[in-house]
Amino acid sequence: MTRKSRITLAVTAAGLGSFALLYAPQPVLPQLAADFHLTPGGASLAISAATGALAIVVIPIAMLSERVGRRRVIVAAVTAAALTALLLPFAPSFEALIALRVIQGIAVAGVPAVAMAYLADEVGPAGVGAAIGALIAGNSAGGMIGRLISGIGVDWLDWRGSLAAVGGLGVICAAVVATALPADSRKPTKAPRGVRAAIHDRVLLCQYAIAALAVSAFISLYNAIGFRLAAPPLDLPARFAALIFLAYAAGGVCSAVAGRLADRLGRAPVALAALAVTATGALLTLPDSLPSVVLGLALFTGGFFAAHSVASGWVGARAPANAKGQASGVYLFAFYVGSSIGGTAGSTAFGAWGWGALVALVIGWLALAGAAVAIAQKSSGTVAAPSTGLTDTFPTIGNVTVPSTTSRVADLTSAGTSTTSATGNGPPS
Repeated sequence: MTRKSRITLAVTAAGLGSFALLYAPQPVLPQLAADFHLTPGGASLAISAATGALAIVVIPIAMLSERVGRRRVIVAAVTAAALTALLLPFAPSFEALIALRVIQGIAVAGVPAVAMAYLADEVGPAGVGAAIGALIAGNSAGGMIGRLISGIGVDWLDWRGSLAAVGGLGVICAAVVATALPADSRKPTKAPRGVRAAIHDRVLLCQYAIAALAVSAFISLYNAIGFRLAAPPLDLPARFAALIFLAYAAGGVCSAVAGRLADRLGRAPVALAALAVTATGALLTLPDSLPSVVLGLALFTGGFFAAHSVASGWVGARAPANAKGQASGVYLFAFYVGSSIGGTAGSTAFGAWGWGALVALVIGWLALAGAAVAIAQKSSGTVAAPSTGLTDTFPTIGNVTVPSTTSRVADLTSAGTSTTSATGNGPPS
């Protein structure tokens, strides 16, 4: 096997394993709530604890990788996340489960923090597009497969058995990464400074706000959807309710379309339209009708990932050359802080006041995200930075910047979702 093939195989496995493990508990939140006598908001901590820990450590881990080597961090990240997953089924209490999820979130952070910069170093501009496409494909598959395995398996295996099954998948992926990922070709060095520039630009701050607000809406709705589908009048068994996560496929299609439209029409109008679609999808979930809920979630998911795609691309185009990696890191931080805090806040609102209250909160967050888009447009003085198709500068975390690569890719990777192939001209992965 060639070095390039080994890299492609390893990064695909890293993305698949890490994001399968990160989000696997989401479909079994109703079972966790029943087993540990929790409210929906309390059960949602099983997701928020991991994503919150990830947010806190993602930038420090990226900086650490510059000193100790990126391969070492990636292998350690996937391995530690998989081993922790094997302990989750044996958690004697919810507090122990949360502690393990914090450890798992810290471990998983090594993949989004380091993988892009590793590929930039090891593959080079000529092949980095295909390698990034493989990483994103792994993330996309992992985010969906992990949820499907745990959600479908819970009716037969209980939540402990279904999480153990996802843990087994993580172990396999970790073994592939450890054996296939080549050593770093560059020597560890000191990471450059650029955080100040990444947090002192109003347009960039608006993109971070969009990420935090939009993902708050997204994760909170998905945290609560299992409770909604299992309760009267829908009364869906968990194995069928888990199929709702197939709506993630809409995210890949819409993120690709949004990226192309943003290049042609400008980022601000496309972002506003995407947020409007997201809000419409949320409203369609209000009726107690399964077809309406399914359609609403498809629109909601597609709209969210379209907005996420545009915001992440805006960061890559706007950030100064010496701060592109740091700006991407801050965006990741904002994204996972929103996922953690917003996800729990939304789930708590649902537990206290019902689905209608959750949807109202979601609409409020999306409206604030729309205001941030408007502020960014006004502050930048233009709807979009000049673009030449998909040749914006690619933001990494660390000290590597790869030319001639789409800037939208970086954050789609961080979300564990799909996008187009590396050039943006193929079908969604």
